[in-house]
Amino acid sequence: MNEKIRCSWCTNDDLYKSYHDKEWGVPITDEYKLFEFLTLEIFQAGLSWYTVLKKRESFISAFDKFDFEKISTYDSKKIEKLMIDKCIIRNKLKINSTSINAKKFMEVQKNQGSFNKYLSNYKKKYSITKKSASGSYELALELSKDLKQKGFKFIGPTIINSFLMAIGVINGHQKNCFRYLQLSS
Repeated sequence: MNEKIRCSWCTNDDLYKSYHDKEWGVPITDEYKLFEFLTLEIFQAGLSWYTVLKKRESFISAFDKFDFEKISTYDSKKIEKLMIDKCIIRNKLKINSTSINAKKFMEVQKNQGSFNKYLSNYKKKYSITKKSASGSYELALELSKDLKQKGFKFIGPTIINSFLMAIGVINGHQKNCFRYLQLSS
């Protein structure tokens, strides 16, 4: 049987393969999905992506389908409820940052028209194309710095670089991976 060549990080696990083959690196413009991916990358910090992926459905449920408008109104009772939810990663700094980031996300939308438009302006500045990711780390560094200045929490260049690859701004697939050429065209 002729097995597809995937990125080396993609294990033989069906959940991982499905995520790699169908979602990772596919361009996203939906604002709610952008917020979901940003939040999940933050929760992944210090852990494996697989840990987050296994808990993704629980995150979607616990965080109101990543409705940033609802999340921006979370109070201390909701934060405490999330802190005892065994189905998600219970890190108080990450949970608190999600509520703060929802507010900041909406501020960016208000000032830029959309979060996607905000990201597109950075992508153009660094001439990131589907075939060339040169300058991608510099993009992640500047974008994370700007987001921090805007008040986002738990944001750094590594998280932002992973986020940009996950949402298809940067084609992070290895060149021998079957998805690399599909997402480069």
